Amino acid sequence: MFSPQGPTVRELAVQALSSTRRGYDLLAPSFDATPFRTPDRILAAVAAELGPRGPFGAGLDVCCGTGAGLAVLSPLCRERVTGVDFSAGMLARARQAAARAPGGGPAVDWVQADARALPFRGGYDLAVSFGAFGHFLPAERPALFSSVHAALRPGGCFAFPVTAPPRPGSRGYWSLLGFDAAMRVRNTLRRPPFVMYYRTFPLSGVLADLRRCGFAVESVPLTPLGTLPGGAPRARLLLARRP
Repeated sequence: MFSPQGPTVRELAVQALSSTRRGYDLLAPSFDATPFRTPDRILAAVAAELGPRGPFGAGLDVCCGTGAGLAVLSPLCRERVTGVDFSAGMLARARQAAARAPGGGPAVDWVQADARALPFRGGYDLAVSFGAFGHFLPAERPALFSSVHAALRPGGCFAFPVTAPPRPGSRGYWSLLGFDAAMRVRNTLRRPPFVMYYRTFPLSGVLADLRRCGFAVESVPLTPLGTLPGGAPRARLLLARRP
């Protein structure tokens, strides 16, 4: 699962026994060498779907981590791009990666903040997020979505991919079920908690919360990522627009 540049088992254990924020500060130097980084094929599929809908003015990467979403936002946004994350360690890696990237795109800035209380009001035309929603409990989704809604200009769009859950009874199903069960036990026995769950972001609940927060939501298949045996898409892009 991990390249030689990735974290050791001991480092992962220390991370898992830390708080969510401290854990990601510790993991940041080797995060891009783990399977937790959003795969390039997902980033490319999202960029291809958003491209014809642009160009956009200002772009916001919510829970930006080490900055992988910059590859999606920079070609689409003319004014500026902002990455926001609560982990100082992840933001430091994002800054380093952006400094090494070829120039010529929009200005980029990085902000440390909690995504449930973003310090922005009506300044962005496009917000994206990749692979971060397992760090929010279901009860926290309304605060997260309301915060992004407030950061968007009227007509702005919050876009993020969602993948189809594993088939019940499959190896993937039992793996995710077991991981979430282990995290619940860990968080019952130890404080502060490390919040990371794979089965707390069901599509029906997400759509309902987005609409309650004032978004008009569209779902489009990410066709480059393929289909399931029954023909359903393996992944969709949710486009939540502030009217």
